[in-house]
Amino acid sequence: MEAILNALKDALGADAVRTGNAIESRYLGDWSAKSAHAPLAVVLPRDTQEVATALRLCNAARQSVVPQGGLTGLAGGAVPTSRDVCISLERMTGIEEIDRSAATMTVRAGTTLQTIQEAADAAGFEFQLDLGARGTCQIGGNLATNAGGIRVIQSGTARDQVLGLEVVLADGSVLSAMGKMIKNNTGYDLRHLFIGSEGTLGIITRAVLRLAPRPAARHTALCALSGYESAVALLQTLKARLGRELSAFELMWPDFFEMGVAFSRSQQAPFSTAYPLYALIEHTSCADDRHDSLAQTLANQLEAGGLLDAIISQSAAQSQSLWEIREATAEFPVKLTPINFDISIPIGDIGRFVDACRAEFQSRWPASRSLFFGHIGDSNLHVTVDGRSIPGVAPDAVEQGVYDLVRAFQGSVSAEHGIGMHKRAFLGYTRSEAELACMRSIKHALDPNAILNPGKLLS
Repeated sequence: MEAILNALKDALGADAVRTGNAIESRYLGDWSAKSAHAPLAVVLPRDTQEVATALRLCNAARQSVVPQGGLTGLAGGAVPTSRDVCISLERMTGIEEIDRSAATMTVRAGTTLQTIQEAADAAGFEFQLDLGARGTCQIGGNLATNAGGIRVIQSGTARDQVLGLEVVLADGSVLSAMGKMIKNNTGYDLRHLFIGSEGTLGIITRAVLRLAPRPAARHTALCALSGYESAVALLQTLKARLGRELSAFELMWPDFFEMGVAFSRSQQAPFSTAYPLYALIEHTSCADDRHDSLAQTLANQLEAGGLLDAIISQSAAQSQSLWEIREATAEFPVKLTPINFDISIPIGDIGRFVDACRAEFQSRWPASRSLFFGHIGDSNLHVTVDGRSIPGVAPDAVEQGVYDLVRAFQGSVSAEHGIGMHKRAFLGYTRSEAELACMRSIKHALDPNAILNPGKLLS
């Protein structure tokens, strides 16, 4: 261990390698958990070549490496052990180029999502990926986990926002495919191997991102619904009427909605009456239509009966106040002891799944407090159980119950947060043995010494 640390310091400089008391607590884990021990070292490269040098030395020494970005993940994908060297991309920041003709942005992996969004906006474009952790999460981590977020229904996941990628492989080789073309049908599309691989196949260092035209108008509506069937009917109607202009459809069950109101700055419920279900909708348009299209569609649904009430924001401030309710999840780590689940269920079955999940919790732990919310339009449901409401119950017991239901409903144990170390035991609930064998073959081919993020994703 001393030999590899000295080699890294000699190659990169002592200021780029932190050990012992110089390792800050934030490097010990992501938002999902904290490690019991600090890593062996934290390496802070300044560019792609320094990442390559670090991996070449670590691979030769059979030294395990854990890539780290903004550390906002919820699956334990960036949590090290005391034997690991962390490679943090936090120094590798910056926007290298905005190509207006190609509508692309070339960025370094440590750049935060919010910085990218703001730069795109200043250039007259929009980068459509959006997450609640936008101010902290880094684009490299977003791509490594194939992040989803609130606008997947309109723009797809992180992998759909990428044209080119630069990756450093386990042996220090640099794989650079930084093309700006939408069409490039020349064999294997290697970028998709690394997007969603959670740092187990290589470390992403740069990317060429796709930009979209900046919308002229963005409208937000909060809708009260009679039940899940009405929510699906509203979703399908909005898709038919608004098409790709429908950018978000966030569903909140009453338990989550009430907590979101309590966590908001105003703490004022938008409706005077409680309802069975709530949908937060966002509509973007290229022309400022003063929300006429959205308003007319919702008016028609009110007459049909499934939609019980609706509020359309009249200002950016009112829109922000509505979104504050949905983004109450940022307060969960502080105000709850959250046991979080990020799952996918076929859209038609989500209502039944929520009922079955709630019944399971009440049967086993009558005092349990559970919250249900999600993107729904892309089949993504989030479930949070407050650990304070079930004292003495291990999170493993809750996880087993939820994932057993996910398997019964033929869903996915991870919709957008990846597998990391926390869901590794349940990956087989969603993936077949043949798929897992193929994944292991790819891993062995690209990382034969298994130094990259060991213990994550695959056993």
